[in-house]
Amino acid sequence: MDHPLLNAFWMIFWFFLWIMWFMLLFRVIADLFGDHGLGGWAKVGWVLLVCLLPFIGVFIYLVARGKGMAERAQAHAEQNKQEFDDYIRRTAGSTAAPGGATRAASSPVDELTKLADLKSSGAISESEFEQAKKKLLAA
Repeated sequence: MDHPLLNAFWMIFWFFLWIMWFMLLFRVIADLFGDHGLGGWAKVGWVLLVCLLPFIGVFIYLVARGKGMAERAQAHAEQNKQEFDDYIRRTAGSTAAPGGATRAASSPVDELTKLADLKSSGAISESEFEQAKKKLLAA
């Protein structure tokens, strides 16, 4: 008996395996070129092995360097997160405080407001206020 639906399921199954294989192959090649600790000739050797004997080459690569793939991917993700956080800090105008917390950078207007509050509360004198204001406006 002919089962066209079963044949369709098998075709879909093999198609998805084929797609997964290409994803794995691209992941291995991306890991090779993203590894800065691996020399040029070693990269050439791995690429030749993966291209000339694709199934065996990829499986050997996964066995030999599989643990390192995860570590390199994690380090790359952490580096990207750090760069993104630095970009956000620069863009938002905040600076890193001790302990990893962030605080907003004070603008000259905010500093002048604080100085005026200190003067009005009597914490600083008129001459100290004028001196601090000159220093602030000079910077």
